[in-house]
Amino acid sequence: MKILVGYRGTNVGQDLLELARKHAMAFEGEVIIVTSLIGGDKTTNEQVIEAEDLLDEAKTYFDEKKIDCETHLLVRGYSAGEDIVRYAEEKEVDQILIGVKSRSKVGKLIFGSTAQYVILKAPCPVTTVR
Repeated sequence: MKILVGYRGTNVGQDLLELARKHAMAFEGEVIIVTSLIGGDKTTNEQVIEAEDLLDEAKTYFDEKKIDCETHLLVRGYSAGEDIVRYAEEKEVDQILIGVKSRSKVGKLIFGSTAQYVILKAPCPVTTVR
């Protein structure tokens, strides 16, 4: 089983990793952790370095638990939601784990929601963590 984790390292990040660990152990799965940055002039070097550091920390977490894990920083010009869905299709993942932020309806209308996009467009089941 391939489990894709959309990871930003903030808010519910540790809860996402823990749930991915449990699912990987229960289903003898492998974990793929991704962080998506839009790239170009919308992404700073600091953001790239921070994302790489967070992915390294997540990889270490799974290595210590002896669970197969790979990490990928996606910088492909897509929104985070689009990037996660496309990557899930490319890698033929079986499940996506993603964090959700509590936003007002107006906030979601104005800013959109990565989780909402993934839930609606994903090629596989999506589990959200708050």
